[in-house]
Amino acid sequence: MNNCCNARFRVLLLLLTGLMIVGHMVNAQAVDSVKVVAPGATLRQISSQFAFTEGPTVDKKGVIYFTDQPNDKIWTYDTDGKLSVYMDKAGRSNGLYFDKKGNLISCADEKDELWSISPEKKITVLLSNFKGLRLNGPNDLWIDPKGGIYFTDPYYQRDYWERKKPDIDGQKVYYLPKDAKEAIIVDSDFMQPNGIVGTPDGKSLFVADIRASKTYKYQINSDGSLTNRQLYIAQGSDGMTLDNQGNLYLSGKGVTVYDPAGKKLGTIPVPSRWVGNICFGGKDRRTLFITASESIYTLQMQVKGVE
Repeated sequence: MNNCCNARFRVLLLLLTGLMIVGHMVNAQAVDSVKVVAPGATLRQISSQFAFTEGPTVDKKGVIYFTDQPNDKIWTYDTDGKLSVYMDKAGRSNGLYFDKKGNLISCADEKDELWSISPEKKITVLLSNFKGLRLNGPNDLWIDPKGGIYFTDPYYQRDYWERKKPDIDGQKVYYLPKDAKEAIIVDSDFMQPNGIVGTPDGKSLFVADIRASKTYKYQINSDGSLTNRQLYIAQGSDGMTLDNQGNLYLSGKGVTVYDPAGKKLGTIPVPSRWVGNICFGGKDRRTLFITASESIYTLQMQVKGVE
């Protein structure tokens, strides 16, 4: 290679290096521009060994549990940053949430059931049908302060099912009161409900209609029924969480954050094809944990989670 070619090569290399640096700077600035993110924090990829990650939730110690549904496993990410398999053959668990007794409640859609998994990993089926009909596929859930379970029941055809169509007409949101054997329909007016979360005081519930690209807010009544349905945001979501300032986090193409009035605070870019769900974890609940297709990510925040 002659001197002229060497010079051109060096210039090209410098240009490419500059573009790479600018690209990283833009990404860092995009993350830092969302005011709930800790100053100077950057998105950290923890692992990319999964098929499709979902359902993150946190226990009392700050340990995060999440699912790799295609591989039928539940994993943990502890407060020291260690990854480990918690349960193999987990009923194709999707959404997860801890109850007050420390049981892990799971949307186990292999047979479209709600499970309670005890700390000793004993499985109890809480719900297996609605009025004798097989549920579509419990997807995501939230447990209210009374111990009742709200869950979404969209229909996503699974390759491990023998059936090719749903037993129930429509895709609905249900409520299973504590210790009850039968769920009740709390809203049936959806194209495809998915993400769901409620406020810690048990007064409000958010539900995303992912196919309609809408998220609704409801008032929760004393009997668990829902009233005062309002369009909160013209955006759907696969999963949702709240922080201690009342900000709502929606997942999909990145993580989008809205304040309590529904004003967009910004979008946290995530370099994976899809963000399935999010939760806060860690000892201080200031770590945003992001399940994003084949990967999991963490991001340090100024705010704390309330789950």
